[in-house]
Amino acid sequence: MKVFGHRGAAGLVAENTVESIAEALLYKVDGVEVDVHCCKSGELVVIHDETLDRTTNGTGNVSEFTLQELQQFETKEGFMIPTLRGVLDMIDGQCELNIELKGKNTALPTIRLLEEYIENTDWEYDHFIISSFDHSQLFELKAATSNFKIGVLTEENITQALAVAERLKAFSIHPPIFSLTQDEVNLAKDRGYHIYVWTITTTMQIEQSKLWKVEGIITDFPNFA
Repeated sequence: MKVFGHRGAAGLVAENTVESIAEALLYKVDGVEVDVHCCKSGELVVIHDETLDRTTNGTGNVSEFTLQELQQFETKEGFMIPTLRGVLDMIDGQCELNIELKGKNTALPTIRLLEEYIENTDWEYDHFIISSFDHSQLFELKAATSNFKIGVLTEENITQALAVAERLKAFSIHPPIFSLTQDEVNLAKDRGYHIYVWTITTTMQIEQSKLWKVEGIITDFPNFA
């Protein structure tokens, strides 16, 4: 069972920061999960929410600021808002990377950036899973390339995600721990999908995931895992 650090190591260090990712790497994670939005000047920035309000000392929509303007803000712990390019440079192929497309129109810029790194560095297609709750972004990605592994995120049960996954020829389904059952895991596995469960926050949930024999967990606490 693979261990992915959620937004880096969100339970230990401020989420979606280079510092949080560095913390996750200390625990030899198999992968890291991050969220991306496009800012006004076109760069992909790593932040969960559409707005700056919850996690930074700024206010307003991420999409309304240029990268230069965003770099004037800090997280509430004093860290910078990273770019996806900066995260790729920092991880440098040490682990896999699950990129969740959060903002609108993030699919194609993400593809372009990752293919640049695959062509020019040691990153490989197999190092990435691209996931989203916004399934239209995943269909846009699939229409542009079939080279990347696609993860279908769902807030409901796996059964409802299977139809989307089949149309996308997805690699994995990413269900929430609170609604998952053994029957659903078996159903998805029988159809050939990997299961990555979010968001694991307790050792009891880790043990349950092991019993289900899922392929991976996405956890705030990679130190427990």
